[in-house]
Amino acid sequence: MAVSPPCHLPVTSPLCPQAQQPAADGSMEERPEPAVTTTEADGLAERFLQLERDHNSLLRELPPFGAPVSHVYSPLDYAWEPHRDFVRRYCRGPKRVLFLGMNPGPFGMAQTGVPFGETRHVREWLGVSGEVGKPPSEHPKRPVLGLTCKRAEVSGTRFWGLVRTLCPDPHVFFRHCFVHNHCPLLFLASSGRNLAPSELPPAQRVQLMGLCDRALAQAVGLLGVQMVVGVGRFAEQRARRALAAAGVTVRIEGFPHPSPRSARANKGWEEQARARLGELGVLELFREEGGSPERDGGGSERPLVIKEEVEED
Repeated sequence: MAVSPPCHLPVTSPLCPQAQQPAADGSMEERPEPAVTTTEADGLAERFLQLERDHNSLLRELPPFGAPVSHVYSPLDYAWEPHRDFVRRYCRGPKRVLFLGMNPGPFGMAQTGVPFGETRHVREWLGVSGEVGKPPSEHPKRPVLGLTCKRAEVSGTRFWGLVRTLCPDPHVFFRHCFVHNHCPLLFLASSGRNLAPSELPPAQRVQLMGLCDRALAQAVGLLGVQMVVGVGRFAEQRARRALAAAGVTVRIEGFPHPSPRSARANKGWEEQARARLGELGVLELFREEGGSPERDGGGSERPLVIKEEVEED
């Protein structure tokens, strides 16, 4: 039986002000975070990044997950540079809508540090760059190749492909929206299979979910989110539980997950997703008129009008 390694993430990592990275000779050398000139927009991005640093520090203290977990990847450690670039580029103002994913996929965020981060869209459309290292223990069937990874993640291709179709300029999408994961860790079985958080041992899962729930509530408050859109049932349910426990009152809705594991998603996911965005009143946020507050700093924003729905039994 495969034995899970300690969940303790590296004591020092790119999340820390004085991160240790491998030098050319294989030794560890300190590489401090570069100095940042802070504007109001930069300040929000830096506060969000600090929230993630703090969250990841707590995750390092979790005990080993045990079987069936064989390997744990933390992209916010080894892929911190592209993740930081993503946040600094696109998290520069309050967000009306937060699209919430579950956790990294082996060919998405695990490679790029970007939620649903299929490499081609991350490089070519989002324009994200940065050095990607390696997790401390790498599964031979799930190597981390970074932004050069050739294998596409279907979920990420579908998600960002739709967003790109609706918003050819990514700044139009990120003017009012952001994308985030409830949990920043990837879990792999000894076979290399991606394990969902729901498949973790109960005691460890409860601890993990508690930390991730609190971090989500903090992120929603920091960004001034008005509506959380859970991508898939798991993310929607966690958002409802986390924000209710924290006393955060925002609208929470579900959105079809683009995973190829979903039979429904394999039968016209893009049409389903477009229709759902229309039902939620989110499509109107993708219009270009009015300019981007994050880019031009002028004009006033129209209030968000979200269509209400009546849930059927």
